[in-house]
Amino acid sequence: MSDQGLKQRWGRRAPAFLVALSIGVAGIAWTGCGGGSDSDTSTGEVQERIEKAAEEAKQGLEKGSEEVKKGFEKAEKEAKQGVNQGAQQAQSGVQEGAQQAQSGVQEGAQEAQQGIERAKREAQKGIEKGKEEAQKGIEEAEKYSGGY
Repeated sequence: MSDQGLKQRWGRRAPAFLVALSIGVAGIAWTGCGGGSDSDTSTGEVQERIEKAAEEAKQGLEKGSEEVKKGFEKAEKEAKQGVNQGAQQAQSGVQEGAQQAQSGVQEGAQEAQQGIERAKREAQKGIEKGKEEAQKGIEEAEKYSGGY
């Protein structure tokens, strides 16, 4: 349930809670009253007690409402901090990954260059060997053809 939904629910139920509490306090006070000649004084005391209890209930409700509001604000603040920390960690991870990728590309380029140089050396050796073989073939051919 969202914070707004909880606040609305609490705001709608608060007056009903106060009325129920006041009625309960009045009932308790009423049962304690005797039917003697002090009924006007007792009724005044009961009324005072009811008003005092209602005021205390109202103050308690306001304090509770403020505490709930503070709790929601704190939770929202902590959630935002968590999101910001997560974003920073993700950014850091992306940067680290980019650096590793760049390093991998550089290493791959070096290995490719080394492979090209090895291939050139091998090709040169092959060419020289081929020239030697060709020269031997020419010499043999001349040797056989000189005899005819």
